[in-house]
Amino acid sequence: QVQVVESGGGLVQPGGSLRLSCAASGSIFGVVAMAWYRQAPGKQRELVATISSSGSTFYADSVLGRFTISRGNARNTVHLQMNSLKLEDTAVYYCNCRGTWGQGTQVTVSS
Repeated sequence: QVQVVESGGGLVQPGGSLRLSCAASGSIFGVVAMAWYRQAPGKQRELVATISSSGSTFYADSVLGRFTISRGNARNTVHLQMNSLKLEDTAVYYCNCRGTWGQGTQVTVSS
């Protein structure tokens, strides 16, 4: 079994920054690919960013240039640095590791 735990959400003004963290544990061998998704009210869950086992990254067009996914010091931890936040970035952010979802962390961008 794999467990995934996210942290770091909160309330921020437009133009502000937040850093999300995700830790995966359990039946994981080696470094694995991980991803961030988000789901806004009334919308489908969408992919935000991914990082492969080798460190290659991918970003949705809507966050490219503003968000950065990176690996933490501990194995199978990842961070999502979110800068220049917009109102439309408001959502519950979920981390996924090998098909397992975390509980999500709320990000609210509001003035």
